[in-house]
Amino acid sequence: MATALEKLRIDKYLWAIRLFKTRSLATEACKAGRVKLNGQNIKPSYVVKVGETFHIQKGIEKKVIKVVDLLERRVDAKTAAAFYEDLTPVEETYGYKSMFHAPVLKRDRGTGRPTKKDRREIDDLKDEWFAEED
Repeated sequence: MATALEKLRIDKYLWAIRLFKTRSLATEACKAGRVKLNGQNIKPSYVVKVGETFHIQKGIEKKVIKVVDLLERRVDAKTAAAFYEDLTPVEETYGYKSMFHAPVLKRDRGTGRPTKKDRREIDDLKDEWFAEED
């Protein structure tokens, strides 16, 4: 079925393998330079070839995928997973999720706006916390 395909656009492929919810989102990602092949931005009309490796950025999430086979129509996630190989390093796969476990700095209700001194202390705390992550 998919081996008979010869020409398939990158935006359509990314949509079909379920990396993007809509084809227009995949097209916008290509236009914005968030889809790369060998470090080069590619256009949405780029023709995908089996064996190519793409670097894709969706928000703070980064993915590295290798094209295993071509898929023209959108299918369920389990079937779509057979058409690409996820080469994303484990550190990057779970790295963005750690941001959701970061402590949230809150002020008590009714204390008013922070003073200059409070603001500096808050900034210092943030700098310390994010410096430990690196």
